[in-house]
Amino acid sequence: MTGMIIISIICIACAFLLWNIADKRGGNTKFWAIMGAIFGPLAIPFIFLTKNKAPKAIRPDK
Repeated sequence: MTGMIIISIICIACAFLLWNIADKRGGNTKFWAIMGAIFGPLAIPFIFLTKNKAPKAIRPDK
């Protein structure tokens, strides 16, 4: 029971992490969040193998 809870937490954390990385790189956030939820940490290297679609606008620091 405890093992399943830990695995679920890791998968949710990976989904959140991949969503943030995809957002910064201009990728499909929903797709990468689902891949993180399904595959967990195994999906993290693959987001870095994809090309950036468009860089986010650079905001000057105030």
